[in-house]
Amino acid sequence: MSKNLKFDTLKAKVADGAIDTVLVCLIDMQGRLMGKRFHARAFVDGGYDETHCCTYLLATDLEMATPDGYASTSWEQGYGDYTMKTDLETLRLVPWLSGTAMVICDIFDHHGHPIAHAPRAMLQKQIARLTDIGLSPTMATELEFFLFENSLDEIAKGGFRDLTPISGYNEDYHILQTTKEEHVMRPVRNHLFEMGIPIEGSKGEAEAGQEELNIKYAEALACADHHTIAKHAIKEIAWQQGHAATFLAKWHHDRVGSSSHVHQSLWQGGKSMFYDPDRPLGKSELMDQYMAGLIKYAADYTYFMAPYVNSYKRFAKGSFAPTRIIWSVDNRTAAFRLCGEGTEAIRVECRIPGADMNPYLAQAAMLAAGLKGIEEKLALPEAFSGDAYADETSAHIPRNLRDARDALHGSDMLRAAMGDAVIDHYARAAGWELEEFDRVVTDWEIARGFERA
Repeated sequence: MSKNLKFDTLKAKVADGAIDTVLVCLIDMQGRLMGKRFHARAFVDGGYDETHCCTYLLATDLEMATPDGYASTSWEQGYGDYTMKTDLETLRLVPWLSGTAMVICDIFDHHGHPIAHAPRAMLQKQIARLTDIGLSPTMATELEFFLFENSLDEIAKGGFRDLTPISGYNEDYHILQTTKEEHVMRPVRNHLFEMGIPIEGSKGEAEAGQEELNIKYAEALACADHHTIAKHAIKEIAWQQGHAATFLAKWHHDRVGSSSHVHQSLWQGGKSMFYDPDRPLGKSELMDQYMAGLIKYAADYTYFMAPYVNSYKRFAKGSFAPTRIIWSVDNRTAAFRLCGEGTEAIRVECRIPGADMNPYLAQAAMLAAGLKGIEEKLALPEAFSGDAYADETSAHIPRNLRDARDALHGSDMLRAAMGDAVIDHYARAAGWELEEFDRVVTDWEIARGFERA
C-alpha cells in the first residue's frame, strides 16, 4: 500500500506536471471536508504553510446558514478569519481526481491558539489526556450508506421524492447484487487503498441499496481522518458514476437506518491494555472502568453520535440499532458489544452512532467518557444477556434531539473534559437544528390532516 505523500515527493510531482491541484481542507462541525483548491505551484511555493477561512465555517449548519447565538463568531463580531495550518502528515494523492492531491488542516486564531470547538482539536485534546497517563487509543469505524439509481442532482430536482435504491432487495452479504454495484464500490476500495487508507473490504448491508465499507483500525486521529476522507470519496465516486450516496441515518420510515459503529481499545507500548487473560472474558480491570464510563455517560454524549432530528428515527426495535444503554457479549441488540472475547483483539463496539455522525466529535466524546470511568474507577455492571429490545429496566438512549441537547448542555463530565465554551457551542448547534425543524411544515402533516383535520 502506498503511504501518505512526502512533501518533497509532491514538489517533484508538481514540477513534472503530474499534480496541478491541491485540496486544502478543514473538518467542519458536520464532519465534512471544506476548504480551497490551490494551484499546486502556489501551494508548494508557500501556500503549504497556512491559509485562511471565514470563522462561520465552524458556526454553521448543513445549509451553510449563519445562525445567531454563537459566542465564537457572529454578525456583530464581523465574521473574521481563522488560520488553516496544514498537517503535512495527511498529504495524499486523490486518485479519482486527475492531477490532484489533498491535505487536512488544523484551525487556529491569529495568535496561534487552536480553536477549541474545531472537531479535530477536540479529538486531539482527548488523545492528549490519555497520552498523559501513558495510554494510546485505537479505533475503527464502519461506514454504512445507501446508493441510489439516480444522481444527486436528479434527486434534488425531483424534490427528494420517489427515491429508488440501486438494488431491489436486501443485499446483506449478497455477492450477486453487490456485483451489480461494483462500478461504484470497486473504485471506492481501490482509490482509497491507493491513497494510503487501510481499506479491508465492503459488503452489502441489511437493506436494498445499502453498502458497508470497512477500514482497518488505527490510532484515533488517523481513524477519524480515514473515515472522513472515505465518506467524501464515496459521495464523489458515486456522483462520477451517475449515482447518489447518502449517509442520512434514516432516509425512509420503512427502511432500516445506516449506522457507523465505533470499535475502541487502549494500548501501551504495542500491548492492548484491555486484555487480561487471567480475568473473565479476557478483559482487564481498565477495560471494565472504561466501559463503565461509556455506559454511565452515554446520554451526555449521544448528541455527538446523533446530531440531527433525523438521527433519532434510526433507534427502533428490531432494526439492529440499539435502544437501551447496556452492554453484552457479541450481541447486536445492545448499545455496547464486547468483541474479541478472550483474545488480544478484545475491544468494545459502540453501536449508538449513526452514519451521519462526525467521527472526530463522536470519538472525542467517547474517549472523554471512558477516561472519566477510569478516573472514577467505576465498576462495570453485569453483562446483559438476551434481547435488549425487550429489556424494560435499563436506561433508554435519548429518544430525540431535544433530550440529547439537554443532556449535553447539562453534562458536568463533558464540560470538565472539553470546556464550557465548547459544550455551549454544540448545544447551540443542536438548538438551531431544532428551531429549523420546528418551523417547517412536513409532507406527513399535510397528508395526514389536509382533508381530515
